[in-house]
Amino acid sequence: MTLSLANSIYSLNSVAMGDKKADLVLKNCNLLSVYTREIIPKIQIAIINDRIAYVGPDANHTIGPKTKVIDVKNKYVSPGFADPHLHIDQFVLPSEFAKKALLCGVTSLFSDPIDVVSVAGNKGFQEFLKLGENLPIRIFQVVPGGLPVDAKFSNSKSLTLSQEKIAVKHPHVLGLGEVFSWTKVTLREPKTMKSISSMLECDCIINGHTAGASEKKLNAYVSSGILSCHEPINFDQVLERLRLGMWIMIREGSIRRDLNEIIPRVLSHGTYLNRLMFCSDGLDPLDITKFGHIDHCIRESIRCGLEPIDAITIASKNNFDYYNMGKDLGGIAPGKLADILIFDDLKSFKPTKVFVGGKLVISNGRFVISIKKKPIPSWIKKTVKLKNFSKNDFLIKSKKKNVVANTIYMESEIITKIGSFELQTKDGHVSASPNSDVWKVAAFDRIHGTNRHSIGFLENFGADIGAFASTWSFHENDLIVIGSSDSDMAIATNHLIKNQGGLVVVKSGKILASLPLIFAGIVSTDSFEKVSSNFEKVNNVIVDSGCKFSRPHLIPLFLPFLALPSVRILSGGIVDVKKRCYIPPIN
Repeated sequence: MTLSLANSIYSLNSVAMGDKKADLVLKNCNLLSVYTREIIPKIQIAIINDRIAYVGPDANHTIGPKTKVIDVKNKYVSPGFADPHLHIDQFVLPSEFAKKALLCGVTSLFSDPIDVVSVAGNKGFQEFLKLGENLPIRIFQVVPGGLPVDAKFSNSKSLTLSQEKIAVKHPHVLGLGEVFSWTKVTLREPKTMKSISSMLECDCIINGHTAGASEKKLNAYVSSGILSCHEPINFDQVLERLRLGMWIMIREGSIRRDLNEIIPRVLSHGTYLNRLMFCSDGLDPLDITKFGHIDHCIRESIRCGLEPIDAITIASKNNFDYYNMGKDLGGIAPGKLADILIFDDLKSFKPTKVFVGGKLVISNGRFVISIKKKPIPSWIKKTVKLKNFSKNDFLIKSKKKNVVANTIYMESEIITKIGSFELQTKDGHVSASPNSDVWKVAAFDRIHGTNRHSIGFLENFGADIGAFASTWSFHENDLIVIGSSDSDMAIATNHLIKNQGGLVVVKSGKILASLPLIFAGIVSTDSFEKVSSNFEKVNNVIVDSGCKFSRPHLIPLFLPFLALPSVRILSGGIVDVKKRCYIPPIN
C-alpha cells in the first residue's frame, strides 16, 4: 500500500537528517537527473518504506544495521517509465501485461478501459479496477470518454453522469479518457459537455483525441478543457497543438507508429520538449515481445538524434507533470516514490533492476516476486448472449437473378470505402463470390441478448478460408464474422458462443486456429505466452492463406468502429459514417 507524502514526511525528514535509518541505500549511481538535464556521478539514494528520503554524495548517515545497501557500481539510474495512454483491456489480464511492461522498465500505466465498459458498463469498470490493484506496477484508470461513439448507431454500454462522478472519487481514477468523437464537443452535445464540465469541477484530467481537427474546431476542443492528444501523425499536427497549449503523446504502438515521423522534426525545429510524452495506445503480444514498450520509444528517439536524458524525461517526468502527479512520481528526488531503474548502459535501456516503491521487482531480467492471478467473477465470462446458428442464418434473400451489392471495400485493415459489385443469386439467395474476392460479413449483438443482426458484403480480403470470426471489436463489441461459406460462418460463430469469446478461423468445417477471449469476450485469462502463441497462429493462418493484409485481426476489430471513415457494419446495419445513415446490403 502506497503511503501518501503527507503521512510520510516525518520518517522521510528523519532519515534525511540521519535521525532514523533507511530501509535501502543505493550507492555509486550515475543518476539521470530529469530535473537538471544532466548525468550526476557517484550519487547515493536512501529509501524508507516506498519513498526516497535522500539523494546526494554521501548517504552513510542513513545506514543502520538493518539497512540493505546495494552497490550499483557506477551503472545508470533513472526514474521508472510511464505509458500515459493505452488500452490494457486487450489480449491478456492486467497481471499478465504487467510482467512484460515491468521487464521494459515501465512502472506506471495509464489505462483507458473503454472496451470493458462498452461490454459490461459500470459493473465491468469496477471489476477492471480491482484487477489493476495490488500489483507490482502502478495502474491508473480513466472513465472512458468516447461512449457511445454515435448514439444513433452505437450498441455499447457506458457510464451515466452520476456513475462518472462516483468513479473519479476512487484514488486510482484520474479523470476522463480520450474524448475521440470530437464533433460532440464542437457541436456541444449535452451529455458530453456535462461530463466534461463535471470532470473540470473535480479538477480531473481529460484526455483528448483530435484526429482530423484543426483551426477553429481544434480551438473549440481545447477551450473545453481537453489538453492532450495522442493522434498527431506528423510534426505539423504536433506543432499546431503545442501552440494551443496541448500536451502531445507521441504514439508508437501496434495500431500506429508515429515517432520516426515526429522526433527528427521536433529536433530540427528546436521545439520545447516539456509537453511531449511517449505512448503506445495499446500493444499486442507479438509487438511487445519483439520491440518492447516505452523502452523501445527511448531507443528509437535516441536513434533519431534525441539526447538520452531528454528521452528519459519524456518517458518519465513529463507524464506525471501532465497528470498533476509530479510531487509523487517522475523523477529521483527526496519525497518521491521510489520507482527506480538501473541500466548497464545508455544503449539498450533494458533495466537490469527494477524497483517499485522501493521494492525490488526485477533483477537481471527475472522477477524476484510472484504475481498472483485474481479470481474472475463468472458473470463477466458470460457475455456472448447468442443462440447457436445454422448456415440459413447467413442468407440474404432476393427474387432477382443478379443484384448489385453495396460492399465494404477494405483499403487497409482499418480504412474502408463504399464499393459496388454485381452478384448472382441461387435459389432465391444472394451468394458471396470468393473467386472475385467478395465475402459475406455479418454483425450480431452479443451483449444485450437481442436477435439484432445485419449481413452485408466485403471486398478485398483475399484469404482462402471459410470464415474468420471475432467477439472483440472497437467499441461496439458485436460478434463479427467474415466468410466465403455460410456453413463455415455458422461453425465459427457457434465456436465463439460455446467458448464465450475470442477469434477463430475455419475452413471446410475445421477450426484452423483460435484465440479464446473469455473475459468479457475481449481478454484472455491464459498466460501471456499462450495468448501470444494463439494470436500469432490466428494471424499466420489467415496471412498464409493469401490475405491481402499483414494484420488481419484488425479487420473485425475496426469494422464496426464509427469514428473512422467510410463505411462500417454493426448489428443494426451497414453505416455510411460521414452521411450518418444506413446503407442497404443490396440495391
